[in-house]
Amino acid sequence: MLLISPAHLLLVSVAIIWGFAFVAQSAGMEYLGPHSFNAARFVLGALSLVPLWLLLSKGRLPQGRTLWIGGLLAGVVMFCGFTFQQIGLLHTTAGNAGFITGMYIVMVPIVGTLLGQSTKPQTWIGVVLAILGLYSLTIGPDFSINDGDVLELVGAFFWTAHVLIIGWLSRKVDAISLSICQFAVAAVLATIAAMFTETPTIGDFQSAWLPLIYAGIASSGIACTLQIIAQRKVEPSVTALVLSTEAVFAVIGGWLLLDESMGSKQLLGCCLMLMGMLVSQWPSRKQSRLATETER
Repeated sequence: MLLISPAHLLLVSVAIIWGFAFVAQSAGMEYLGPHSFNAARFVLGALSLVPLWLLLSKGRLPQGRTLWIGGLLAGVVMFCGFTFQQIGLLHTTAGNAGFITGMYIVMVPIVGTLLGQSTKPQTWIGVVLAILGLYSLTIGPDFSINDGDVLELVGAFFWTAHVLIIGWLSRKVDAISLSICQFAVAAVLATIAAMFTETPTIGDFQSAWLPLIYAGIASSGIACTLQIIAQRKVEPSVTALVLSTEAVFAVIGGWLLLDESMGSKQLLGCCLMLMGMLVSQWPSRKQSRLATETER
């Protein structure tokens, strides 16, 4: 049985923030190219975490090869994930992007199986549902697939790698220091990419200030902090279950703020993908019992 607690409510808040971030990212590209937008959001994300880091670390500089190498690796993968996601939004809707990106929740246990980890039978049921949903959501009547949806799917593979990397590093290094490191690395890479492919002006950044503030501070800094706080009290599989609902909020945000709409075939795809995400991550009775005993 899943108990509603303040920690669970924090995770729901994170899912809402992340879901509506797809709207902010789509709106921001009315003024900025994908690399320029990402560079600015990464800088804001890193800066927004500095006050929290100063409070918790009391100004002591983080040390350790694992942190620096891990931050570099996580930052590179984050840059790749956001790059495919952001460019994909030029050619698809915020709702599609949210659901296809959410496929990482299904991909993570699959990769875990390839790495020798055990996988529950319900995970494979979730995989089948998610694949059927992805087909319904993205494949047109002539068996064509939108370029933006392809890019979002490639990005989901990078988010899968990112989840696995962070899952390994989070047990070895300080979470806030790791977040700042990866944002800093991603910001440098996005800035270099923007310099070679885009010509943004100060006016462009000023015009996109609201989407940038939301994507950089709310989606990155605030949501990241809330997630860290919440995961101290919530079992990992339940965390993934709650966070998977960001895809739903992406669709709601696109409908409310961007006038996006979906036909019956796309809605069926979203429902199947959401079912696949939930089924694949739903905790067993044994896991729920252990989580409850741990919280006590």
